Amino acid sequence: MHVYEVLKRPVLTEKSNYQADALHRYTFEVDPRANKHQVREAVERIFNVTVVDVNMMRVRGKRRRLGRHVGRTPDWKKAIVTVAPGESISFFEGV
Repeated sequence: MHVYEVLKRPVLTEKSNYQADALHRYTFEVDPRANKHQVREAVERIFNVTVVDVNMMRVRGKRRRLGRHVGRTPDWKKAIVTVAPGESISFFEGV
């Protein structure tokens, strides 16, 4: 899998913004087939930072209703990447 196919989008929430500012942890939605090694390589090559740790989890989709029709959002995979102290990903700055 190519490094630009591993990372799908950043996850921008209050909790992820706090973690980025205080703990140097950045949250991404990643390809469901990706593993920790691929995520580490992708973040290091794309953002030019040193990755200390990668935590990954599967997020189950939720049930959604549109009138009387019930559907479901898809499952997805989330990665929380910790970078070395003193380094940051400029993509998340000022958000």
